[in-house]
Amino acid sequence: MESLIAQVGDFISANQIWAGPILGLIVFGESLAIVGLLVPATALMLVTGGLIATGTLDPWIVLPWSIGGAIVGDAVSYYAGRWLGPSIMRRWPLNRHRHSVARARLFFRRYGTASIFFGRFLGPIRSTIPLVAGTMLMSNRKFQFANISSALIWVPVMLAPGYATAKGLGDLHSLHDSSWVVLGLGIVLATVVATWIGFRVLRGQPRRRGRHAA
Repeated sequence: MESLIAQVGDFISANQIWAGPILGLIVFGESLAIVGLLVPATALMLVTGGLIATGTLDPWIVLPWSIGGAIVGDAVSYYAGRWLGPSIMRRWPLNRHRHSVARARLFFRRYGTASIFFGRFLGPIRSTIPLVAGTMLMSNRKFQFANISSALIWVPVMLAPGYATAKGLGDLHSLHDSSWVVLGLGIVLATVVATWIGFRVLRGQPRRRGRHAA
């Protein structure tokens, strides 16, 4: 993973004109149901934050593309859910991830519109919540409000740790070798912590629901 992150980082560093579109496409992919599980957008966003800190990338190129990719990706998943309906949950490949889908549905039922906003920050359900919202016919206006507002916050939040890490490492004009290792380890740690918090939140839902029912 660290090698892939380094390669992408080197490419966008050397081809800054493509940094925005590439990151927008990566964030778009991570926002799609199931596909998002295979795209390391979070790690790459953290690396991008480091490149912004060194002055290698212009944030005003990266931000619009990344925010746009996040908004469009969630919107595509939402409309796919509305179009295909609840039956999509019983089809491949979602039928192979029933546990994750069930948790996303429970989270949505419990928190409604807020689940769209906060779900973007929870790795285990990030790419599934919009699809669930679509299958449950959530109001388009409410969905888009949560979708856009969360994307506006999520992108800077994802860039911030990499930015702070690069600043802490000093005035680096290129992140190679040992610097990439340090930043890569920080990225992996941040991703693991975020995923752990997400699972803790999701695991807590059934138990709290059970106590209220009792």
